Amino acid sequence: MAALRGLGRCPPRSVSVSSLHTSSSVSAKQHYKMLVLGGGSGGIAMSARMKRMMGAENVAVVEPSEARSRMHYYQPIWTLVGAGAKTAASSGRSTASVMPSGVKWVKSKVEEINPDTNTVRTDDGTEISYEYLIVALGLQLHYERIKGLPDGFEHPKIGSNYSIQTVEKTWNALQNFKGGNAVFSFPNTPVKCAGAPQKIMYLSDAYLRKTGKRSKAKIIYNTSLPVLFGVKKYADSLWEIVKQRDLQVNLRQNLIEVRADKQEAVFENLDKPGETTVIEYEMLHVTPPMGPSLAIKGGPLADEVGWLDVDRDALQHKRYPNVFGIGYCTNLPTGQPCTTCFSFSAAQSAILNRTISKTLKKEKPDKKYDGYTSCPLVTSYNTVILAEFDYNLQPLETFPINQAKERRLMYHMKADLMPHLYWHGLLRGLWGGPGPYRKLLHLGMK
Repeated sequence: MAALRGLGRCPPRSVSVSSLHTSSSVSAKQHYKMLVLGGGSGGIAMSARMKRMMGAENVAVVEPSEARSRMHYYQPIWTLVGAGAKTAASSGRSTASVMPSGVKWVKSKVEEINPDTNTVRTDDGTEISYEYLIVALGLQLHYERIKGLPDGFEHPKIGSNYSIQTVEKTWNALQNFKGGNAVFSFPNTPVKCAGAPQKIMYLSDAYLRKTGKRSKAKIIYNTSLPVLFGVKKYADSLWEIVKQRDLQVNLRQNLIEVRADKQEAVFENLDKPGETTVIEYEMLHVTPPMGPSLAIKGGPLADEVGWLDVDRDALQHKRYPNVFGIGYCTNLPTGQPCTTCFSFSAAQSAILNRTISKTLKKEKPDKKYDGYTSCPLVTSYNTVILAEFDYNLQPLETFPINQAKERRLMYHMKADLMPHLYWHGLLRGLWGGPGPYRKLLHLGMK
């Protein structure tokens, strides 16, 4: 139960102390040329790049290490974990093993950022000053904003691919499905990897067909959005799949309560305030509401909503030029869309590296981030629609083929190749550019 009560926080990422990294001392004052907040994909990738640019002794990363369970996870693979195609163990490695050697690992939680004094205060009282700051704090998962959660996860038949504590519960619910409603939700907030809620729906459909249970199932996808997917080219293909596989999609429906003891999910109609619908379920997959990091929200670095306020082209803070941002904590007009940790960080890290390099030389940034976003939409156990697009939701594709079609090759790239490139390329600061698939194609053509 204690683990489930922690689901209102971001998934854990780091683990026990490594001899390569020095832990923080309580109430000590520290100073670094480059301070990186967050040890997720963006934070680790940028700390590796900054190590090469500035020297390891000048770089520090603030990332908690509260227990042995603290790990760094390749979260895009959790879609396949929830469907039984990958194991949860394969998605994680110790944070010590991915932290760049020689950099200072401050094993604390960020409590307050004060850009006016160039300082950060951690939860153990440590004050850290910096010359330059990279904020890579991700976003917060808020299961507790749905009545009945997270306690409801103690019951069977309910899971969520957005947390390491609950992703295997999705697979258990799918395996134990007997017949009835299989319900999948999408919240009324920005979401990281906004394709993931429907990916598990397609995989569940495929599993139930393979096991002979599909005729006993009614598959329901309730989304708060007014569309199935934000880019029309891919949405058109997805609607065809929905029709062919007899999947029920209900738009503008937001999950507000789970009555796990009764196996009931309550949805509100966002177009008709006060109108609710109760659906009995045999399986329920929950995508939690999400929001800005509490260390940013309400502080001087935040916009009016609470996201890190950065320039969309250079990834540099709009008011504090020595502060930079990467990933889900920012207010880039990608809107925390359907984007994997890999594609988002790979595309942004090269631009941000260039921006910082120019800033150090007192020059203006000369490279622009175009909003490149990648979403491998898994539609079965061997097919993927590879959606790639820009800030304007226009396709920005890698391959000279129609990427809106389901393809086996794209599945193998998603399931097998990209995790390898993540661990051995991105996190070492060796992989970045216009996007992971575009760079992969470029390398293959040499």
